Amino acid sequence: MRLIRRKAASPLDEFVDVFWLFGNAAQAPTKERALPDGCVQFIVNLREDRTSIYDRHDFRVRETFNGCALVGPQSEFAVIDGGGPIELAGIHFKPGGAFPFLSPPAGELHGLQLPLDVLWGGMAAAMRERLLEARTPHEQFNVMEQVLLARMTRPLSRHPAVDFALRQFAGGRSQAIADVTARTGLSSRRFIELFRGEVGLTPKLFCRVRRFQRVLRCIASGKPVVWADVALDAGYFDQAHFIHDFRAFSGINPSAYMETRPWHMNHVPLPR
Repeated sequence: MRLIRRKAASPLDEFVDVFWLFGNAAQAPTKERALPDGCVQFIVNLREDRTSIYDRHDFRVRETFNGCALVGPQSEFAVIDGGGPIELAGIHFKPGGAFPFLSPPAGELHGLQLPLDVLWGGMAAAMRERLLEARTPHEQFNVMEQVLLARMTRPLSRHPAVDFALRQFAGGRSQAIADVTARTGLSSRRFIELFRGEVGLTPKLFCRVRRFQRVLRCIASGKPVVWADVALDAGYFDQAHFIHDFRAFSGINPSAYMETRPWHMNHVPLPR
């Protein structure tokens, strides 16, 4: 298994979390639960020009399309290939980071996995060809940066209210959405509309997903886990509330998650 990452340079660093390359030479086909983080990803299959979309209930292939996929902001787990062998390249955006590179509002992409060429036309396939022609990971990362800069449909900026809210929500403790909204000076309805349009989720759902992510980071830290303390530190009302949200986003309970010992906190192997 090989995972290589590179942070984006300015001016993309405010919008792109990381560029990544992943390879797995394992022959045995495996599947994983990809857990939601509220962000958009572009994923390019470099081994074959195909993307498989699986049903999250029976884990069977529901749809296939070409090798350039756009994964919209998710609020449920998705089923993905984890072995194969596979070779992938990807762009993982920060919350609200994909907005400048896509024509429709991000809210229209919530929960979707679709061919990137639906929005980018022939530029999606051209990016894949350039990635295949690149000789080194450094060159492949450069290709992804260059393509994003060439594909901007909006200025590299966020609405001030959305930018302010994202910074507030990024804190360790969940903040009352009503308080953040009031500080933007906008009506609740207008703030939700702007936030969903750029981030892809409503503020309430986004905060729930990010709170779930804080729990995963806590588990991944390697420190002893006391579930009651984890729930309290993450801002849940009680342990029942915590378990309900954990299952809603991952499809499993916290103990089952721990037993899988995932190689990455957002990639949980499914039983073979």
